[in-house]
Amino acid sequence: MTTILGVVLAGGLARRMGGGDKSLQMLGGRPILDRILDRLRPQVDGIILNANGNPARFAAWGLPVAGDAIPDYAGPLAGVLAGMAWVKQNRPDVTDIVTVPGDGPFLPRDLVARMVAARTEAGADLACAVSAGQAYPVVGLWPLRLHDDLRHAMVDEDIRKVDRWTARHKLAQVHFAADPVDPFFNANTPEDIAAAERLLAQLGDAA
Repeated sequence: MTTILGVVLAGGLARRMGGGDKSLQMLGGRPILDRILDRLRPQVDGIILNANGNPARFAAWGLPVAGDAIPDYAGPLAGVLAGMAWVKQNRPDVTDIVTVPGDGPFLPRDLVARMVAARTEAGADLACAVSAGQAYPVVGLWPLRLHDDLRHAMVDEDIRKVDRWTARHKLAQVHFAADPVDPFFNANTPEDIAAAERLLAQLGDAA
């Protein structure tokens, strides 16, 4: 049986946003994190946040916060490892995690089901999302059985790039339509927030 926990990767430095948490930026009168949780929560068996620094800033959401075990903001792969490590310690029933970025307010509502199906069909170890010809390796389905492999790669081999590690395993790519909105739109800059506001207005209730 597959039991999946969602991990929102909110541990970055947000340099292009001028610092602060991208997931806490307001979009349509709500924090981006609210929009992510609305879309992800029905698809998984619980959610945690991967974030560094003082976890109290996320207290209003009542979610566990797992910081990176690898120091110095080692990137999203460290967030994947942090999610896996938290699950091993706290949720032994979970078989996989699904990671999503903390700045993606338009996630597909069928993301997890399609990733599981694609991985099963391909007989793959991992799955990641693709839209408009671009792969999003941090939007991924990761089995807990690869925790030790990933930890070894990061700690002993100093691997930081997601693609470099996933290349060692069989990866299924799952293609999502980018119309009427790219589901993996990232709100990285103030300009992106403005563009997302326009998209929300166009989508209306569909958002």
